[in-house]
Amino acid sequence: MIFNFYPNLCKDIAMKKMITLLTSALLFTTLTAHAAEPLALQQVMKDLGKNMQIVTDGISREDWMLIVKAAPMIAEHPQPPFAEKMRIMAFMGSDMPKFKTLDGKTHEAAVELEHAAHEKDGQKVTLAFQKLQTTCLNCHQIFRAPFVAHFYGKPAN
Repeated sequence: MIFNFYPNLCKDIAMKKMITLLTSALLFTTLTAHAAEPLALQQVMKDLGKNMQIVTDGISREDWMLIVKAAPMIAEHPQPPFAEKMRIMAFMGSDMPKFKTLDGKTHEAAVELEHAAHEKDGQKVTLAFQKLQTTCLNCHQIFRAPFVAHFYGKPAN
C-alpha cells in the first residue's frame, strides 16, 4: 500500500514545483513588461511640471488670473489608476505615509497659491509658490531616484 502511494506523492511534488516555476516565470514576465511601460503617474508629473511653468509665467507677468487657473490643476492633480496605485503602494511600503504627507503639503501650498493670486498679492504669491516648489523638491529628493530605478530600471536624471 505505501509503495502505491509513494509514486503519486512524487508526481504531486513534481507538479507543484512545476506550477510554482511557471507561476514565477509568468510573474517575472509580467513585472518586466510593466517595467518597460510608462506609468500613468509619469504623465501626471509631466502635467504638474507644465502647470508649474504656467505659474512661473504668471508670476513673471503678474497675471494673477493665469495663476488662479493653474493652481487648482496642481492642487487637485489626477490620481493614477487603482491598479497602478496598488503597485506604487506596494513599492513604497512603510514610506507611503511620508509620500502621502508630502502630497498633502503640495495640495495645501497650491491652494494657498490660488488664494494669494485671487488677492493679487505678489509677495504672498511668490511665498506660496516657494512653499509649493519646496514640497515638490522634498518629494523628488526622497522618492524620485528609487522610484525611477524600480519602475523603469534606470537611474533618475
